[in-house]
Amino acid sequence: MNPTPRTHGSPSTRAVAARDWEHRAGELGDRLPTGFEVSVATSAFQIEGAARDGGRGDSVWDTFSQAPGRIRDGSNASVSTDHVKNYAADAALLRDLGVDSYHFSLGWTRLQSEGRGALNRNGLAFYDRLLDALLADGIRSTATLSHWDLPAALRGGWLNRDTAGRFADYAHAVGEAFGDRIDAWVTLAEPATVTANGYALGTHAPGRTLLFDALPAGHHQLLAHGLGVQALRAADVRGRIGLVNSHTPVEPATDRDQDRSYAALYDLLTNRLFADPVLLGHYPDPLEPFALELRTLLEADPDDLRTIHQPLDFYGVSYTEPARVAADPATLTGPDGQPIPITSWPFHLEHFREHPTTSTGAVNAPEYVAVALAELAERYPALPPVYLSLAGGAFLDHADARNSVHDPARIDYLAEHLVAALDAAGSIDLRGVTFWSLLDAFEWNAGYTQPTGLVHVDFSDDRRTRTPKQSYRWLQHALANR
Repeated sequence: MNPTPRTHGSPSTRAVAARDWEHRAGELGDRLPTGFEVSVATSAFQIEGAARDGGRGDSVWDTFSQAPGRIRDGSNASVSTDHVKNYAADAALLRDLGVDSYHFSLGWTRLQSEGRGALNRNGLAFYDRLLDALLADGIRSTATLSHWDLPAALRGGWLNRDTAGRFADYAHAVGEAFGDRIDAWVTLAEPATVTANGYALGTHAPGRTLLFDALPAGHHQLLAHGLGVQALRAADVRGRIGLVNSHTPVEPATDRDQDRSYAALYDLLTNRLFADPVLLGHYPDPLEPFALELRTLLEADPDDLRTIHQPLDFYGVSYTEPARVAADPATLTGPDGQPIPITSWPFHLEHFREHPTTSTGAVNAPEYVAVALAELAERYPALPPVYLSLAGGAFLDHADARNSVHDPARIDYLAEHLVAALDAAGSIDLRGVTFWSLLDAFEWNAGYTQPTGLVHVDFSDDRRTRTPKQSYRWLQHALANR
């Protein structure tokens, strides 16, 4: 799980100018292997808008955004980039960019306002139009069934086991509707982040603060994944099926035993808790000092684990940054030698002083991409083909008088992370990379304060005017030189 890191001092947003990838797009294009898939991504809640149109229901994020203080700038996603009305222009941006595939998500509440029942015909019609536009331009599609977007009507959310069953019904219905046109399916995106931020820490929807008692939300998401894979196959979809898990390289802040213990705990909660059941068919053994907090792993139903461990056509890996873990000044046991129940995180994340950061404080350390991929190869010998998702890098953009956005920091960030992935690809079967994201958008609890898009969106303009940034032109050049 991903607690907010403790940073010290102001985060640096400096570009690594010496790399100068802005002028080396052709060189990068030459490095892309034949058949290597390059895509860009968005997610439904972040871009679609039209929150009250066509029978769309409330998402947990709609509810979460209404509470004062939840969203940094007090905004919401009721309009956002207005993608529902501007999908044709966005499809044209994809075509002109030259990507192979578009990785988007389906809005569960746009297709099932209450999270159950027949699919909404207006929602179906919108995604029909989007898919037709992509097909007309020869762009392949990767559709995520749920990217952090859960119907508010499903009481208890992912803490309720019944939600996994509702997800399976939804997956089957959507598979029957679009199974002939979607090239790849992702069941869920980053269930570790949903569990941590949504149910353990409360910084994301639905805003619960349960710490270790959030673990059932993770298990139910994994169960939903397994049931969703079965449902898609029962619907006879033609596309490949997988999921996207976040993977974070973890290291202790020092060689002290407590730092090492808590680094192992963080690795388990963030990585292994979500990868092991999917790829190995079982949860990792609970670490002895934390057996009480991790008892959920020991109590998992073997039938659930068999359902979760479905054969996959691919495995999506989402990489953002490494984590350096340090113990808080507390002991693992009481005076009597017995474990002390943990009621708050007993660790924190240290700042990586040796690396620059994005404007959000995220560590800009592309060399850790290789670490993440090597750990996957070592832990999971039968790893399916891998598709890597790279965070877009939030950098504060400034448009000039002509509304042109020059963003060399983002160019360097994307290029260096991609090169690191290509250099490390020998350890795994890396089939492609996805860049986040196509458009500036509603960035969850940060609102509109963290632009990550290749395309600038003017949120002060009712038309939501789109302007490709320099990073868009750079990637366009690279893809034209493959």
